[in-house]
Amino acid sequence: MAQRRELVEVSEPRLLEDMFPYSLPPRIVFDGKVLEEIDGKVVAFDPGSLVERDIRITDTTFRDGQQSRPPYTVEQTRRLYEFLVRLSGPNGVVRQTEFFLYSHKDRAACEACLAVGARYPEITGWIRADVGDLAQVEKLGLKETGILCSCSDYHIFYKLRKNRRQIFEQYLRVVDAALSAGIRPRCHLEDITRADIDGFVVPFVARLAKLSETLPDHLKVKVRLCDTLGFGLSYPGTALPRSIPKLVHRMTHDAGVPSDRLEWHGHNDFHKVHINATTAWLYGVDAVNATLFGIGERTGNPPLEGAVIEYISIKGSVAGMDTRAITDAARYYEREIGTRLPENYPFVGRHFNTTRAGIHADGLWRDERIYNIFDTEALLGRGPDVAITDKSGADGVALWVNNFLGLEGAERLSKIKLHRICRWVADQFEDGRTTVISDAEMVEQIRIHLPEYYESRVRPQLERP
Repeated sequence: MAQRRELVEVSEPRLLEDMFPYSLPPRIVFDGKVLEEIDGKVVAFDPGSLVERDIRITDTTFRDGQQSRPPYTVEQTRRLYEFLVRLSGPNGVVRQTEFFLYSHKDRAACEACLAVGARYPEITGWIRADVGDLAQVEKLGLKETGILCSCSDYHIFYKLRKNRRQIFEQYLRVVDAALSAGIRPRCHLEDITRADIDGFVVPFVARLAKLSETLPDHLKVKVRLCDTLGFGLSYPGTALPRSIPKLVHRMTHDAGVPSDRLEWHGHNDFHKVHINATTAWLYGVDAVNATLFGIGERTGNPPLEGAVIEYISIKGSVAGMDTRAITDAARYYEREIGTRLPENYPFVGRHFNTTRAGIHADGLWRDERIYNIFDTEALLGRGPDVAITDKSGADGVALWVNNFLGLEGAERLSKIKLHRICRWVADQFEDGRTTVISDAEMVEQIRIHLPEYYESRVRPQLERP
């Protein structure tokens, strides 16, 4: 028989604050080892190693991130890079970013970011597997470049129109040329989740690992695992080439590339882009490649701001990052670049922490921890908010007015004090209104029904130049 479970009464609420500290995103707490069977053997992943490893984020906003949108101007690129510098912090959480180098404007944008003089994120290049492309990397003085190394037979036979041996040797020639020029190669294994892992990928990566044995650390070849069409899977027990745990194991155990030289690059075709990137971290890839707001080719890449929050959740620290740069970058996208982000987009959408339900507003009124994911005001400069609809009720109106007027503690106005505004809102929807009540309309109600607050708190803001 199952053991009987008795109710445990407590004198104080148990808020699980070790897992939900509120001052930070909720901690990711592991309660044991994660097991995955690979090649008939049980491989244990020790979650504690994840906290100890130098996991990091790399950025592709100016490379893959520009393949699905109009190109950024040089000035826009520089400004976005400065947001990445703030996000990276002194510890280099966002360690590197990469640039196209083909056009004059590409190179001008790269030079503008180099002129910022920041240590992190380090500026790197991206080229095709063509020795001639290395000239621009050398000219700009970059210490590392990505090299496109398509690895599935779809690409080898149908795009490149060669056989495996020809492509194998072509890639190695470019790698050798980069090393001869003192440039660190980062081989991008395009379409790896649809490739012959044992027949092509492991032999190629093993050759890179062998080549790196006699090289100084700053030249040892890196490998980026590119889930080009989003086929990767995080589920235990799935088969290669789609299994991320098995794929990483092949790289670290069979091909001989350590975690600190592995990156993951994903796409969101099947709504798995963030969890797949995190899974790569879990199973031994130290660097996750991402873009601001997930903007990238087709369905996009891992969202960089999502990776930042995940990093904090794993490490339990902001590690010197200026996380408010996430909000500032989003505002810059919308106001200066003209890219509208979905209103409910996590962390940055206009209404990502806005409630429309009266019962939720009541919870926020009593204690914002009830319905807010973490201290979004402290970390993102965006406190919880409420939109006034037919579902808001008096609690929603009270929360909106008090937040707008900046009233805290004993200063906060009660629902009784606000009953005339509540009545006006209710009448709007009883008369058939179907749209959200705008901020301007609510401000007008404050002017009519709370003139003393309007004069002391609202008018000075309206008159400020």
